[in-house]
Amino acid sequence: MSFRIRGQNATSGMGVADHRKDAFLELKRKKAYRYVIFKIDEKKKEVVVEKTGNPAESYEDFTASMPENDCRYAVYDFDFVTSENCQKSKIFFIAWSPAISRIRAKMLYATSKERFKRELDGIHYEIQATDPTEMDLEVIRDRAN
Repeated sequence: MSFRIRGQNATSGMGVADHRKDAFLELKRKKAYRYVIFKIDEKKKEVVVEKTGNPAESYEDFTASMPENDCRYAVYDFDFVTSENCQKSKIFFIAWSPAISRIRAKMLYATSKERFKRELDGIHYEIQATDPTEMDLEVIRDRAN
């Protein structure tokens, strides 16, 4: 599986590592992870799993795992209780592109996002964040309800 990234000085033929889809399926089906953080490995020209969080980890653990100055993709399995007192779970896709990250990284992640996200069947909501307040826990709660 591969997809192309276009633009001046952009890398083409970006591949997708097999283990990244496996990690997503483990999160989605087996609840093996609370979150999965993905990065684009520019040398290998593929999207790879950078980190997984165990089910007991909090949203604060997740946000602390995101780099302050570099882009990432992530999926987060958000558990909540509805007003009818039902336990629910929604999977969020987060495109993290901090304002202080390199322009090349922002372009690479922006042009690769849709193709990558399409391969993750079962995403409920998407959040595009350029600073931590845009992916605050309150933002997640508001979207899920």
